[in-house]
Amino acid sequence: MSNIMWLHGPPFIMGNLSTVSPEGFELVNPDQDTEVRPIASVKSAHTDVTENTSANSSLAEHLKNVSRWSRLVRTVANLQHIAQSYSGQGPCRAKGWHFCPLSTYDLQKAEKLIIKNQQYEYFKQEIDCLRGGKALPRSCSILPLIPYLDKDGVLCVAERLGQAKEHLSLLTVNPIIIPKKSHIVTLLVRHFHTQVNHQGCRITEGRLRSAGYWIVGVKRLIKTIIHSCITCKILRGRLCSQKMADLPIDRLTPGPPFSFVGLDTFGPWNVVSRKTRGELAHHKRWAILFTCLVCRAIHIEVVEELSTSSFINALRRFFAVRGPVRQFRSDRGTNFVGAVHELNISAKFIEDGEVKQFLNDNACSWIFNPPHASHFGGSWERMIGISRKILDAMLLKTSRKDLTHETLTTFLSEVTAIVNSRPLTSVSEDPSDLVVLTPSMLLTQKSGQLPDCIPSLSPKDIYKAQWRHVQLLADEFWKRWQKDYLLQIQGRVKWTDDVPNVNEGDVVLMRDPDNPRYNWPLAIITRTFPSDDGRTRKVELRVSKDNKRTMLVRPVHEIVPLLA
Repeated sequence: MSNIMWLHGPPFIMGNLSTVSPEGFELVNPDQDTEVRPIASVKSAHTDVTENTSANSSLAEHLKNVSRWSRLVRTVANLQHIAQSYSGQGPCRAKGWHFCPLSTYDLQKAEKLIIKNQQYEYFKQEIDCLRGGKALPRSCSILPLIPYLDKDGVLCVAERLGQAKEHLSLLTVNPIIIPKKSHIVTLLVRHFHTQVNHQGCRITEGRLRSAGYWIVGVKRLIKTIIHSCITCKILRGRLCSQKMADLPIDRLTPGPPFSFVGLDTFGPWNVVSRKTRGELAHHKRWAILFTCLVCRAIHIEVVEELSTSSFINALRRFFAVRGPVRQFRSDRGTNFVGAVHELNISAKFIEDGEVKQFLNDNACSWIFNPPHASHFGGSWERMIGISRKILDAMLLKTSRKDLTHETLTTFLSEVTAIVNSRPLTSVSEDPSDLVVLTPSMLLTQKSGQLPDCIPSLSPKDIYKAQWRHVQLLADEFWKRWQKDYLLQIQGRVKWTDDVPNVNEGDVVLMRDPDNPRYNWPLAIITRTFPSDDGRTRKVELRVSKDNKRTMLVRPVHEIVPLLA
């Protein structure tokens, strides 16, 4: 209040008004002033949509801007109500823009107005013929429906159920014809598809027909809408897939056995460790299976626990027997990841240029498959399945209560021998081809057959013959490996179709095996990892769990595409 401006105003008010220079102002046209609210005027509250072509096209353009049938009907009903209030014909005394509760009659009237507008836009020739009492042309698409105009001027199907009018509603007996290409067809299908809680094509079409609408060729449209429905994708959408990748180079490169190794853990088994007072003490044992990705031989080591220390000991035993390894492949088990850090082995998980160059400079590398991607390790998963079957047959002959650590180790060694002696290719029926291609043929350098007679040779000739025999077996193995085995694994038994890649920014549904499908979390693809052939089989997802953003890596077979 100490400011004098608040008490006396600006200084020019206290001065002589004659000193104020007069200023002229141009008049503003209210029709051109953007700050003046326009005043609408309606001359007639009733307009025949079949006579006014410009109004017809204008309404048709506005219909395309609405995405829901119920909203469209209410919007048109409100406009009709406001138009009546301007003309003074309606019961409402309010003037101008306002909103009043709409009755069922108002909504039905709006529906008829919308339908008549669309019918006249697409069936103008047919409606003119029916109004003029003329026959419909033979080329008319709705001629088999025997169409007619009801008392409101709506195009309907002539009844064949006239005898059932007492039991059925009028809309069921004489359904309203809806143009197939009209935008309201999509709105109607979405509306009734939501009413039946996103059920299939037949239920949606039945609900549409029960409501009194006849749409020619609506089945294909319903299938298209259901296919693009986000809710239906969440409930029943297929998991993404991709064409089966080419075999990696480490499965196609001849070399010493166990240069390229895939490994995984399987078990457990309860073994008797020692006797206590009155009972036996039982402990669990697991096994780690190492498989050569080239010759398909296996090596099994028994471990006492699934810890990093126990796995490193098994790895040391494997190195002592089989020699150094150029590359490992496995899933992301905690014991495997821990061993990589303990042994200072380079780990390769995200394949980008810098990591590839770094791994090429190292003698040994470890490639981790993405989580929840067991099909990435089919080479060793198959070997585990075969080993389990053989071991189960062995355990069937003995009592599992008396299984000891020594017995289990012996059994697994025999399992290794049986698996390594399996044929890699189809056994030939040719009598001259008696040698079976097996992994043990390369490991032991023995063909499994003894010569008929052993000639007497000098020590020099014996050493020379043995060297040639070993070299001959190795050469024979690799020749048949390239000729028979590689051709056998060349084909793709599944995932043969080309599928478009998912892209960064796509909204997907991430599969969660621990929860029902309606509780699977939504995710956004933040990064893709294309393979050498340009196809994406692994993605990085941003998921919200417990109100926290989490970055997860998943194969594309674990996501359902929703929005691209």
